[in-house]
Amino acid sequence: MIVQFVQFESALTEEEAMAVAKERVPAYAATPGLVQKFYLKLAKPNHFGGFLIWESVEAMQAFAKTELARTIPSAYKVIGAPDVDIHELLFSLHQGVVDDAEAA
Repeated sequence: MIVQFVQFESALTEEEAMAVAKERVPAYAATPGLVQKFYLKLAKPNHFGGFLIWESVEAMQAFAKTELARTIPSAYKVIGAPDVDIHELLFSLHQGVVDDAEAA
């Protein structure tokens, strides 16, 4: 499994960013290969992020080509380039997440 940590600065207020995030939840829930997404408020004002767990690199790369992914900067009024870190997940404390993804 692959984890992706995305951080960005937004021109939106926290309330506006939350409204956008909640509006887009159904689309993320329907994304093939996305095991879980955590929405984050970072320590700096107007900085937000996402922590995503993907079944595979291929699923993450396929998502990057979708309309949902392409509209992230405009939907969140991202300032500058986002910071994106990608890592391989070794194991999970709560094994159900890993076991469920490996069984698929």
